[in-house]
Amino acid sequence: MSSRNGPNSEAVEEAKRKYWAANIRVIIGSLIVWALVSFGFGILLRPLLSGIEIGGTDLGFWFAQQGSILVFIALIFNYARLMNKLDRKYDLDEQ
Repeated sequence: MSSRNGPNSEAVEEAKRKYWAANIRVIIGSLIVWALVSFGFGILLRPLLSGIEIGGTDLGFWFAQQGSILVFIALIFNYARLMNKLDRKYDLDEQ
Protein backbone atom coordinates (compact mmCIF):
# COMPACT_ATOMS: atom_id res chain seq x y z
CA MET A 1 0.00 0.00 0.00
CA SER A 2 1.46 3.35 -0.98
CA SER A 3 1.67 6.28 1.34
CA ARG A 4 -0.29 9.44 0.41
CA ASN A 5 2.39 11.74 1.80
CA GLY A 6 5.44 10.15 0.20
CA PRO A 7 8.00 12.00 -1.90
CA ASN A 8 6.19 10.97 -5.11
CA SER A 9 2.94 12.57 -4.01
CA GLU A 10 4.79 15.81 -3.22
CA ALA A 11 6.18 15.84 -6.77
CA VAL A 12 2.71 15.21 -8.16
CA GLU A 13 1.25 18.01 -6.06
CA GLU A 14 4.02 20.37 -7.20
CA ALA A 15 3.35 19.44 -10.85
CA LYS A 16 -0.38 20.07 -10.34
CA ARG A 17 0.38 23.47 -8.79
CA LYS A 18 2.68 24.45 -11.68
CA TYR A 19 0.14 23.24 -14.27
CA TRP A 20 -2.64 25.24 -12.64
CA ALA A 21 -0.44 28.35 -12.34
CA ALA A 22 0.45 28.10 -16.05
CA ASN A 23 -3.23 27.64 -16.90
CA ILE A 24 -4.15 30.76 -14.92
CA ARG A 25 -1.43 32.76 -16.72
CA VAL A 26 -2.88 31.73 -20.10
CA ILE A 27 -6.41 32.66 -18.98
CA ILE A 28 -5.32 36.05 -17.59
CA GLY A 29 -3.35 36.85 -20.76
CA SER A 30 -6.35 35.94 -22.91
CA LEU A 31 -8.68 38.07 -20.79
CA ILE A 32 -6.32 41.05 -20.99
CA VAL A 33 -6.21 40.83 -24.80
CA TRP A 34 -10.00 40.37 -24.94
CA ALA A 35 -10.60 43.41 -22.68
CA LEU A 36 -8.09 45.54 -24.59
CA VAL A 37 -9.67 44.77 -27.96
CA SER A 38 -13.37 44.79 -27.05
CA PHE A 39 -13.50 47.46 -24.36
CA GLY A 40 -10.28 49.39 -24.99
CA PHE A 41 -10.20 49.64 -28.78
CA GLY A 42 -13.98 49.41 -29.27
CA ILE A 43 -15.06 51.95 -26.64
CA LEU A 44 -12.30 53.82 -24.79
CA LEU A 45 -9.90 54.41 -27.68
CA ARG A 46 -12.58 54.73 -30.37
CA PRO A 47 -12.22 58.52 -30.73
CA LEU A 48 -8.48 58.11 -31.28
CA LEU A 49 -9.04 55.39 -33.89
CA SER A 50 -11.84 57.21 -35.74
CA GLY A 51 -9.45 58.86 -38.22
CA ILE A 52 -8.03 55.55 -39.42
CA GLU A 53 -10.13 53.83 -42.10
CA ILE A 54 -10.28 50.10 -42.69
CA GLY A 55 -12.72 48.58 -45.18
CA GLY A 56 -14.63 51.87 -45.61
CA THR A 57 -15.24 52.47 -41.88
CA ASP A 58 -13.17 53.82 -39.03
CA LEU A 59 -10.92 51.51 -37.07
CA GLY A 60 -12.73 52.04 -33.74
CA PHE A 61 -16.07 51.00 -35.24
CA TRP A 62 -14.36 48.02 -36.92
CA PHE A 63 -12.95 46.85 -33.59
CA ALA A 64 -16.34 47.30 -31.92
CA GLN A 65 -18.11 45.24 -34.59
CA GLN A 66 -15.97 42.76 -36.50
CA GLY A 67 -12.54 43.10 -34.91
CA SER A 68 -13.46 42.06 -31.40
CA ILE A 69 -15.29 38.99 -32.71
CA LEU A 70 -12.35 37.97 -34.90
CA VAL A 71 -9.92 38.48 -32.03
CA PHE A 72 -12.20 36.46 -29.73
CA ILE A 73 -12.18 33.56 -32.20
CA ALA A 74 -8.39 33.81 -32.49
CA LEU A 75 -8.16 33.77 -28.67
CA ILE A 76 -10.17 30.53 -28.55
CA PHE A 77 -7.82 28.81 -30.99
CA ASN A 78 -4.75 30.25 -29.24
CA TYR A 79 -6.05 29.06 -25.85
CA ALA A 80 -6.62 25.54 -27.22
CA ARG A 81 -3.13 25.49 -28.76
CA LEU A 82 -1.48 26.71 -25.56
CA MET A 83 -3.41 24.24 -23.39
CA ASN A 84 -2.47 21.35 -25.70
CA LYS A 85 1.16 22.44 -25.39
CA LEU A 86 0.80 22.66 -21.60
CA ASP A 87 -0.87 19.22 -21.46
CA ARG A 88 2.04 17.70 -23.40
CA LYS A 89 4.55 19.42 -21.11
CA TYR A 90 2.93 17.90 -18.00
CA ASP A 91 2.17 14.57 -19.73
CA LEU A 92 -1.60 15.07 -19.52
CA ASP A 93 -2.35 14.90 -23.22
CA GLU A 94 -4.87 12.42 -24.56
CA GLN A 95 -2.60 10.85 -27.20
